[in-house]
Amino acid sequence: MRRFGKLIRLRPEHRAEYLRLHAEVWPEVLATITACHLRNYSIFLEGDLLFSYAEYVGDDYDADMAAMAADPVTRRWWRLTEPCQEQTRGAVPGEWWTPMREVFHHD
Repeated sequence: MRRFGKLIRLRPEHRAEYLRLHAEVWPEVLATITACHLRNYSIFLEGDLLFSYAEYVGDDYDADMAAMAADPVTRRWWRLTEPCQEQTRGAVPGEWWTPMREVFHHD
C-alpha cells in the first residue's frame, strides 16, 4: 500500500461551490475512485489550502490514474471542480495537485 498526500489552493470565490460539490459527490465518481484502487481518500481544508490523502492498494498506479483520467463522468466532475482550484508554487508538470513528501509515518 502506498500513501499519497497532495496539496492545492482553493479559490476563495469558489469556496461555497467546491464545498457543495463535495457534500454530494456523484456515485459514479466514487465508484471510479474505488475501481482505481484508492482507499481512505479524504480532502481536508485549512484556510484556502486543500490537502488530500489517499492510500493506493493496486499494482499499477500509473495505469489506474490513466483509467481514472479517461473516465467520462470523472472528467465531467473535474470540469466542475478544477475552476475552484489553483495550483500551488510546488506543482510539478503532469500533476494538478502538488505531491507532498512523507516525512514521518507510524503504524
